[in-house]
Amino acid sequence: MSWILLFVAGLLEVAWAAGLKSSDGFTRLWPSLFTIVTAVGSFVLLAMAMRQLPLGTAYAVWTGIGAVGAFIFGIVMMGEALTVARVASAALIVVGLVGLKLSSGH
Repeated sequence: MSWILLFVAGLLEVAWAAGLKSSDGFTRLWPSLFTIVTAVGSFVLLAMAMRQLPLGTAYAVWTGIGAVGAFIFGIVMMGEALTVARVASAALIVVGLVGLKLSSGH
């Protein structure tokens, strides 16, 4: 269950990052509220997952899901550049996340 909570927390991290971009520096009400709600949800689920998972693993996986998810969101939804170097770098993050999951013992 902790891994599911952590995964959802990571997805919410992607959501609040996208909301943050859309909030235009917290100058737009609804994107700002969306950002705050999803950020709080992400932190709460991360904290719940950390009850069972090691700190280093949980935090690294949470930020990794957020980073790769934001990377994908930026390409698909915001027209950001898709280059070999960017994809290779994101792939390295994914390999690290898989390694942390496999070596965590949970």
